Amino acid sequence: MLVSYKWLNEYVDLNGLSAEELAEKITRSGIEVESVEHKAASIKGVVVGHVLECEKHPNADKLNKCLVDLGDEAPVQIICGAKNVAKGQKVAVATVGAVLPGNFKIKKSKLRGEESNGMICSLQELGIEGKLIPKDFAEGIFVFPNDVEVGSDALALLNLDDKILELGLTPNRSDCLSMLGVAYEVAAILGTEVKLPAIEKATDSEAASDYISIKVDAPEENPLYVAKIIKNVKIGPSPLWVQTRLMSAGIRPHNNVVDITNYILLEYGQPLHAFDYNKLGSKEIVVRLAHEGEKITTLDDTERTLKASHLVITNGKDPIAMAGVMGGANSEVSDSTTTVLLESAYFNGQTVRNASKDHGLRSEASARFEKGVDPNRIHDAAERAAELMEKYASGDVLSGVVEVNTLRVEPAVIEITLSKINQTLGTTITSNEVLEIFNRLQFDVKLDDEIFTITIPTRRGDITIQEDLIEEVARLYGYDNLPTTLPSGETTPGGLTENQRKRRAAKRFLEGAGLNQAITYSLTSEEKSKNYAIEKRDPIRLAMPMSEERSHLRLSILPGLLDVVSYNLARKNDSVSIYEIGSVFLKTTDHDQDHDLDHEQPDEYEHLAGAITGLWHSQLWQGEKKAVDFYVAKGVVEGLFEKLGVSQHISYQTAQIDGMHPGRTAEIVLDNEVIGFIGQIHPQVQKELDLKETYVFELMTKPVFEFNVKPLQYMSIPRFPSITRDIALVVDSTVNAGTLKDIIETAGGSLLKEVSIFDLYEGEHMEQGKKSIAFSLKYFDPDRTLTDEEVVKAHEKVLKAVKEQTGAELRG
Repeated sequence: MLVSYKWLNEYVDLNGLSAEELAEKITRSGIEVESVEHKAASIKGVVVGHVLECEKHPNADKLNKCLVDLGDEAPVQIICGAKNVAKGQKVAVATVGAVLPGNFKIKKSKLRGEESNGMICSLQELGIEGKLIPKDFAEGIFVFPNDVEVGSDALALLNLDDKILELGLTPNRSDCLSMLGVAYEVAAILGTEVKLPAIEKATDSEAASDYISIKVDAPEENPLYVAKIIKNVKIGPSPLWVQTRLMSAGIRPHNNVVDITNYILLEYGQPLHAFDYNKLGSKEIVVRLAHEGEKITTLDDTERTLKASHLVITNGKDPIAMAGVMGGANSEVSDSTTTVLLESAYFNGQTVRNASKDHGLRSEASARFEKGVDPNRIHDAAERAAELMEKYASGDVLSGVVEVNTLRVEPAVIEITLSKINQTLGTTITSNEVLEIFNRLQFDVKLDDEIFTITIPTRRGDITIQEDLIEEVARLYGYDNLPTTLPSGETTPGGLTENQRKRRAAKRFLEGAGLNQAITYSLTSEEKSKNYAIEKRDPIRLAMPMSEERSHLRLSILPGLLDVVSYNLARKNDSVSIYEIGSVFLKTTDHDQDHDLDHEQPDEYEHLAGAITGLWHSQLWQGEKKAVDFYVAKGVVEGLFEKLGVSQHISYQTAQIDGMHPGRTAEIVLDNEVIGFIGQIHPQVQKELDLKETYVFELMTKPVFEFNVKPLQYMSIPRFPSITRDIALVVDSTVNAGTLKDIIETAGGSLLKEVSIFDLYEGEHMEQGKKSIAFSLKYFDPDRTLTDEEVVKAHEKVLKAVKEQTGAELRG
C-alpha cells in the first residue's frame, strides 16, 4: 500500500511529525514501512509557465520556438521538441539552473542557432513512471488546467513534493488497504482522532429506483449490491489533485468518473464500478453465476471464456462485468457517457480470487475483495463517490439507492481479563492503560471487574480471538516496553555440537582454499545414482517420481557436481572449483522396494565431495599459470584433514574405481578404514560429459568428524640446531612413495622429526623397471645439540630398514 503523507494529514493530525518519524512509529507498532520516497528530493527549479507564442523552429522541422511567461518581468524563449506544445498552454518549465532527476542540470543553450532558456518538461522527465501518466500526455509535455498560477511551484501542483510511505502489509491487515484504514492505525499510534470525510446525500426529485432494479441470484457470492444513478455527467479530466494522488498511489488517471471510483477505492478501501447506463440495454441488473463457456469481452479488449464458478453482473441477459475483477467493454464509460450507474457491492473473496486467478487478472479491486472489505463502508463509499461526481463531473445524483441486502455481519465481541493480558505479555499493565489502548483503537469496550468486553469494528476483520486483542495491546503498548526475562530452572546452554563445529570448519577451509559451495539435487536418474558410490548398494526408486531424471535417491554426490561442472563449461566458465556437503541414501533391505509394503526408510549418511577443473592459479601479468592436477586436489584434501586434526591418521592407496582414471586414483584410508577416494575422472567419462581434465574427491564425514582427536599440544621452539640429510632411493617402479615414507619415519626413531619427498626420477639414466625417489630427513633434539655420530647411527637404521623391506638402494 502506497500512502501519501500529505493526503493522510487530512484525516489525522500528525502533530508535525516528519514522514520518516511517522514511518518509524508505524514500523514499531507492527506494520513495516518498507520505504519513504520523496520524488522531488533531487528536483528543483521547476515552475508553471504560460506559452504566449509557439511557432516552428526556422532551422529544424521537429522543434518549436516558444515564448514562455514564467511570472518574471519578461518572458523567455525556450526551444521544445514536444509534438503537443501549443500557444496558450500552462506547462511545467525547468528554468535555467534547475536540476532534474539523474542530476540533469538545465543551462542556457542554443539549438540549431536559436537560444533556449530552460526546458518545457514531460512528466517522465520529472520522474513519474510512463505507465502512470494520463494517455493524453504519455508522449509529450504535461498541460496544467488553465486556472493554475503562472510562476507557481509545479512540483507542489503535481504532488511531487509529497512523501510516499510504502507499507509492507501482511494478508491479515487488509484494513490498511485504504487511506481511512491507515488513518485509524496512525490515530491509534499517536492517540489522536480520525477526521472522516463529510458526505452530503442527494435530494433530487427523481429516484434511482425509477431507473434501475436489482436482482441477485447468487446471494452467497453477493450478499449486498448497491446501485446509484448519476445523470447529466460531463466526461473530462478529473481535478489535478485527484490525478496526482492516483499517480502517487500507482494508478493511472483516465477521466473524472473512472478516477473518482479509483479515488474512493484508495480512500475507503471499497472497490466501485461505473457503468454507462445508456449502454446497458435494459433497466435491470441481475447478478448471477456465469454459464459454463459463456463469453465476455473485458475492458482490456480481451474475450474471456467464463466458468460456472465465476460471478458476473448482467443486464438480465448478457454479462456486463466480471464481479470484483473487471468490467465489460460493452458498458464502459466513454466520452459520450451522460448517465452513470454506480456499483458498490460486497463480493465473496474466494469467488473473486478464483475468477482473478483463472483469467490472470489481478487488480487493485480484486486484491481488496480477496482479503475482505468493510461491509459498513459500502453505502458510504457509494454516497461519497456520487457526491464527487456531482461536484467534478457536473452530474445530478438521483435520490436514494437501489439495493439487495442479505448480508448479516455482526461485529465480533470478545471477552478478556487483565490477568490474561499481563500473563501472556509478562507485563504489569493497569486496567486504565488497557482501556486507553482500546479507546485509541476506537473499539467499543466495557470493563467489569477486570473483565474487558470488546466489540470489534467490522473494519478490523482480522481480530477474532483473545490472542488478537493481546497483540493489539502489545504493539500499542510498545514492543520495546515489554520486559525481557531469562529461562529459569535447569537449562542447557546453547552451542554447536562437535559435528556442527567441524562441519563449519570444513566449509570455511574449503571456501578459503578457493572452492565454492554447490547444492545439488538428492534425486537423480537410475543410471547416475549408481556412479561413484563409496558403498555399493542397490539404488532406491521413488514411489511417485517427478520424472525419470529425478526418480532415484543418490548414492554419491559426485554425479550432481559433474553436472554442475559441465553446465559451467558449456557457458565458457572454464575454471570451476566446487564442493558440497550433503546426504546420500543407502538401501537397508535386499528386496525390491517397488513391492516393499513396509516402506522401510533408507539409511542416510553425510558425504563431502568436490570437483576441480581448469586453472588453479593464474598470474597473467607474470605469465604464470598452474593447471589443476592430481596433487592440487590431494593438497586440498590434505589441508582439510590437517584442519580437522586427523592428518596423521590418513593414508592413500592406489585404487581401481569405475569412472575414474586407472592410474590417477587413490582411496583415502583413515586408520585402516577406507572412507573415500580422490582422483581424475576417466577420460571416456570426461568426453561423454564434455569435460576437460577434472579431478574429484568424495569422503564420508562421519568417521572424520567423530574421530577422537587428541588435545592440541604445543612444543617450544627448538633452541638447538637441526641436521638435514637428503637421500635418493632407487626402488622398483611398483613401490609406493608413501610406503617408503612410513618405513623411514618408523626406523628414524625419536630423533627424526620431519620427512618430505622432493624429487621423483624415471628416465634414460635409470634401469628399466626402477625409479628414484628423493627424501629430505630432518633430525634434532629439543634439549641438546646432536652429534654427527648420533645422526649417522639413526640414519643408518633408516637405510637398513628401507633396504630390507623394499630392496631400496642409495642412488650413486
